[in-house]
Parts: sequence; structure tokens; C-alpha cells
Amino acid sequence: MTLPTGAAADPDDLAAGADEHLLGRGLRNIGDMIRIKPKPFAVGAAGAMINTGMTLLLSYVIGWVVAGIAVPAYESGEVALGTVLLGVAALLGTSIIRFSSMCARRIGAGVMQFGVQAEWRRRITRRYLALPVSWHQKHPTGTLLSNANADVEAATRPLAPLPFACGTLFMVVVAMIAFFTIDWAIALVALGMFPALFALNAVFATRMAPRAKRAQELRAEVSAVGHESFDGALVVKAMGREAAETERFSASATELRDAMIGVGRLRAAFEPAISGLPEIAVLVALLVGLARFEAGAIDLEQLVTVSFMFSVLAFPVRAIGWVLGDLPASVVGRARVDHVLSATGDMAYGYEELPPSTAPARLEFDAVAYAYPDGHEALREVTFSVEPGTTVALVGATGSGKSTLAHLAARLIDPTRGTVRLDGFDVRDLDHASLARTTALVQQIPFVFDDTVRANLALGRPGLDDERLWDALVAAGAEKFVLNLDDGLDTEVGERGTSLSGGQRQRLTLARALAGDPRLLVLDDATSAVDPKVESQILAGLKDSSDAASVLVVAYRRATIALADEVVFLEGGRITARGPHAELLRTHQPYADLVTAYERAEAEREFDTEFNDEEGAA
Repeated sequence: MTLPTGAAADPDDLAAGADEHLLGRGLRNIGDMIRIKPKPFAVGAAGAMINTGMTLLLSYVIGWVVAGIAVPAYESGEVALGTVLLGVAALLGTSIIRFSSMCARRIGAGVMQFGVQAEWRRRITRRYLALPVSWHQKHPTGTLLSNANADVEAATRPLAPLPFACGTLFMVVVAMIAFFTIDWAIALVALGMFPALFALNAVFATRMAPRAKRAQELRAEVSAVGHESFDGALVVKAMGREAAETERFSASATELRDAMIGVGRLRAAFEPAISGLPEIAVLVALLVGLARFEAGAIDLEQLVTVSFMFSVLAFPVRAIGWVLGDLPASVVGRARVDHVLSATGDMAYGYEELPPSTAPARLEFDAVAYAYPDGHEALREVTFSVEPGTTVALVGATGSGKSTLAHLAARLIDPTRGTVRLDGFDVRDLDHASLARTTALVQQIPFVFDDTVRANLALGRPGLDDERLWDALVAAGAEKFVLNLDDGLDTEVGERGTSLSGGQRQRLTLARALAGDPRLLVLDDATSAVDPKVESQILAGLKDSSDAASVLVVAYRRATIALADEVVFLEGGRITARGPHAELLRTHQPYADLVTAYERAEAEREFDTEFNDEEGAA
């Protein structure tokens, strides 16, 4: 992947001590964006330069029309038709070219701006996909969405007026030459306006930088709070937390509002001066021009040309102010984008391909250890294997490392030490396609897309016809509830599958995994929301299927564990016992205590329910 050429910057660098580099960072950012989309920029800049050139030429044309056609016609009382037609043709031709070049300028600017935004969003998305799970766990989803949306838009904001500003710079250079050619006194007026304008913008940009940085941070914070509240809508409603969540969101939104008001106040203080400075220069130039005309230093045609040239310069010069005014937010947005693009920890895939096979895969953990970024060791020297076609149950208390092992098996993470092998290959040496084709992970918390049942099962995989989808639904015990849906496979399930129960969502995600005919199936407590009897039937069916895969299952229920060929018991990240379920019940007391605890809890709940029902009947 090609990253932006600009150096990655931590957004916090802009808080203090970095303001003096704002202009340099902003110009480098603009340069990087031009390199991403050079052709649209060239079209826009060329259109802007032609437009400004025609505008300056129009000044001379109008001066010639007034002094050479209008005034003589007024003095003589006669109008020469040929001369008038020539003047009209000159004005009309110049205007047509100006209009066409303006269209080219705006189209080039738009294509460039939106093209750069699309490119950066693609790069950010690729970084999100390449970065490990541990990185995503440390960054709120709302912040990541803000990086790809608000920060990208802020970073590219100067591109909209950029071609116009380039054309204006060209106009300024040509106009200054024209002013010095016409009269030095008028040229001095223009010469004083431009440095004052740039100095005013520099002060504005320096003061705007910290405010723009804070506003961008608060946009991400508001997005994160809103996303979290929406994502946990069921919890919020069930716990009666609507008022508290509203207050929490309101506090963040109010802080963002105050920050944006601060940005607006600063703009209100500077932009009138930035906009008014060229207008003042026009008035001064008119006064100086009249004085020089009365002194005989310039003629009427030159006076009209200078007056019109100053008047048309007033608005385009503001485009430079727009670019400079957008630089602070652009630099902050770019720093936040680069913070994602420069993040490290990619899980690079190898180039080995597993030989084509439909037989169950062999999974092996060899002296595997895993430590989280904070140094906590979740696994220590774990060694065991899942033989082809067998089912191995991972059992242990909460925090013993079961889910970590499941993630290692699916290569969502890599071990700190040791090796995970699939059919004898180190999973780090395998290409992504081989891993995706061979291994399927079904997690405890199912994720269902806001789409149809069919789309959720196929998930964009070609070659999965309805017959294969129904086979997967049958294997996952999900065919009955899908048949009862209004539109069957074409039923819309809603965002995150809200129209389905928890057990239905789990069975649907299990069917999605089975539809791809995996050779290794990793179930991270993936049927916890399913009735125990149904769960046993599903797992027994998977084991007895003609397309049986090797299965590594994180399990708690005794009936589920009993179906496994082997049980691996984890305590504190280490394997303390291995063997058949019945044997471990007899020989390993911690295991027996744990697997019977669930049954005792279930029995107590059933007793309490029956007792309450009897009390109510009495």
C-alpha cells in the first residue's frame, strides 16, 4: 500500500509549540493531495488561470470600449455600427472564454477534492482491515468513523478554492506587472495590499489552529458517544437509561457547540477584515487613479482599466484567504488521518497455499503463549492438537484464555511465543485465502448484517446456491425458523438482526460459517443462547455429518462438553488437565466443580420458578 508522502503527525503536536509550522504543514498537505490527483488539479488550475487572464484582458477591453468607442461616440454624436459590433464581439468573446474556463476550474476542483477524499477513505479502510484486533479494541468505533468522515473532509477542505487561489496568484502577478506598466503610484497601492492580506491570514491561521484541533476532537467524541448509545439501544431501554444517555450526549454536543461557536467568533473577527481589505484597496486605488488622471500621468483608458482591474481583483483575492483560512482545520484533520495511516501492528500474511482438500484439518498449538499490550499474559506454554475430524472442547473459568485460543486458531491474533499450525503449516506463512477457505470462527456474540437472510448466509461468496444455504441452515438447526419467516430466505432481518431472537441470530451465524464448508470450525461459545437440547442436537449433527470438520469449541454446558472427543481444561492461561470428559470428572476436582456449577445454577433457577408458580397458585 502506498501511504501519503507527508510525515505522520500526532494530533496532539498541534496543541502547543507547533503553531509556527502550521503554514508549512498546510502547504505540504496540499502538495500531497495534488500528487494524489494531479490531472484534475491541472485542469482546475489551468481553467482558473485562463479565467483570470481573461478577466484581466476584459479590463483592457472595457477600457478600450469606454475610451475608444463610448466617449468618442458621445462627443461626436455619431455611432459607427462596425466599431460597436467590434466592441460587442470583444466583450462577448472574452465573456464566453471566461465562462468556459470557470466551468473547467470548478469541475477540476470538485473532481480533485472528492477524488482525494475517496482515496484517503480507501486507505483508511485498508488500514482498519490490516490492523490487529488489539488496535481496534483501544479505539472507539465512533472515533474511527470520524477519522474516515469528518477528518478526511476537514483535511481536503482547502482543495475546493485551491485552483481559484492558484489562478488568483497568477492574476496578481500579471496585474502587478500591468500596474507598474501603467503607473507606479497605483502599483504601490496594490503592492501594499497583498502583504497586509497575507499577514492578516497568518495571524488568523495561528490563532485558529488550537480551536480547530479541539473542534475535530469533539466531533469524534460526539460520534463515539452517539454510536455507543445507538449500539446499546436495547440495554439503554431495558435499564431505563434514556435520560442519562441523553444527558451524556447533550454534554458532549454542548461542548462541541461551544467549540464551534469559538471557531465562528474567531472567523467573525477576522473574515470581515480579510474580505474588506481588497475593497478598501479598490477605493484607495480609485482616489490615487483620479489624482494621477488629473495630474496628466495617466489617460482615461488607463484610469478605466485600472479601476476595473482593482474591482475584479477584490473578489478573487479572497480565494487566497479561503485557502489560508481552511489550513488550520486541514492540518488537524490530516494529522488525525495520518494517525490511522501510520498505525503499526499489521498482521502480514504469507504466500503458502494449503493443498486442495475437503478432509477435516489438523490444528496444532505448540508451546503457545500470548500477552496483551499491557503485559498481561493470557496464555502460557499451551500445547495440544485437534486431530482431523475430532471435536475438542476448551473448558475453563472466565479469563482462563479460552477465547484467546479461539482467536489464535482463526488467526485474529498471533502468539507472542510458540506456533499455531494448520495441516502442518505455520498459520503466519499461509496466505489469507487459504485461511479464510479452511477456517471459520463463530463467536459468542453474533453479528448479523442489515440485509436478507440469504445475503447474510452467502456474504458475497459466489457459488453458494439456495440448496447449499438450506443445507447449512439444517446443519445449524435454523431451517424451521427461517421457513416460518414471512419471506423465507428473502426476509429482511433488520439492523444487527433485531427482528430475530438471540438464539436465532447465533444459529444464523453458525449456518453462515457452515455454508462455506470449512475444514476447521472454531466455536467460541457460539450456541450459548440456544436451548441446551437444541445445542446438543446441533453439535451432534455437526460431528456425524458427512462433511464433518474438525471442531474446536469453547463450552460451558455439560451436555455440550460430553460430545467432545477430548477436553482441554485451562486454569490461569495454562492447561492443567486433558482427556475425555468422563475421565476428567473422576480425576480432576477443579474440572468437576466447574462443569457441574452450571447444572446446579440451572436446577436452582428451575426450582425457584416452580416454587414461585406454586406460591402464586396458592
